[in-house]
Amino acid sequence: MNVLLTGCIGFIGAATVRKLIEAGHQVVGVDNLNHAYDPVLKEWRRHDLASLEGEGFEFLELDITDRASIDPVVNNGQFDAVINLAARAGVRDSVADPWVYYETNVTGTLNLLDGCRRNGITRFVQASTSSLYGRNNTPFSENDATDQPLSPYAASKKAAEALCHSYHYLYGINTGILRFFTVYGPAGRPDLSIFRFIRWIVEGQPVQIYGDGKQSRDFTYVEDVARGIVSCVDSDIEYEIINLGSDRPYSILELITEIGQLVGREPILDFQPAAVADVPATWADVTKASDLLGWKPETDMRTGLLRTIDWYMANREMAGKLVL
Repeated sequence: MNVLLTGCIGFIGAATVRKLIEAGHQVVGVDNLNHAYDPVLKEWRRHDLASLEGEGFEFLELDITDRASIDPVVNNGQFDAVINLAARAGVRDSVADPWVYYETNVTGTLNLLDGCRRNGITRFVQASTSSLYGRNNTPFSENDATDQPLSPYAASKKAAEALCHSYHYLYGINTGILRFFTVYGPAGRPDLSIFRFIRWIVEGQPVQIYGDGKQSRDFTYVEDVARGIVSCVDSDIEYEIINLGSDRPYSILELITEIGQLVGREPILDFQPAAVADVPATWADVTKASDLLGWKPETDMRTGLLRTIDWYMANREMAGKLVL
């Protein structure tokens, strides 16, 4: 297929470009290269993908919130599917600036969906988040209530999901909504916990922990997530919400201990007050992903951490200077 992939220079997006090309698809990737986190890492990913340009991948720098920029790309009539990974992500930052989250995650999604409507594109994959589950009982099922989001980030993603359903119902756009669970891996975002923990422990700096460290997260390796995205775009589902997670939560303290053992350094713990929008636990029920997409997580935590640590050490001069 010819696929339009938004957020292609992002952490998950860059991994997805490679998986799509491996699967034989042609990819036009768009990204606005914003400064939501240190742009040095985005430039690293962009350079890393440069070898694929002309080999099934084309990159365009533009912003999905700007209809005047995105419409001509969608309107050219060449796409069989759209994968929307462009987003403002992160619970805590959304509390400080909810407007930019709404603009990207809601208005940007609407621009893409309406472009699909006008151009007869009937396959759409939307990135969503485990943050929607809030304080539900674990493991989280796609049937759990998600109508009481605890942060503007989660609320903006809920709004995007609702738009997807409306456009599926009204215009027959086949849509897979994928709820990601705490994605990590090489070249991961510097604002995410695993990147920070690795850097702080490797560099002998205090490891900041919000709360008591007993809260747990379902950490999911980035290549597993990218593989799930490709499986979704290749599927014949009409409208489904699907979890992509590891189905194996780790506590923050457990994770920090594991990283310390792998790098051979004793972590220096610095406990901070708990963040009000954080949830005590996440845990994905991935039965639906298995049944509908034939997908299961393949990368265990130790293997994923080792690959991520290896990437950090190989790129330490750059990664050690990124703004956290």
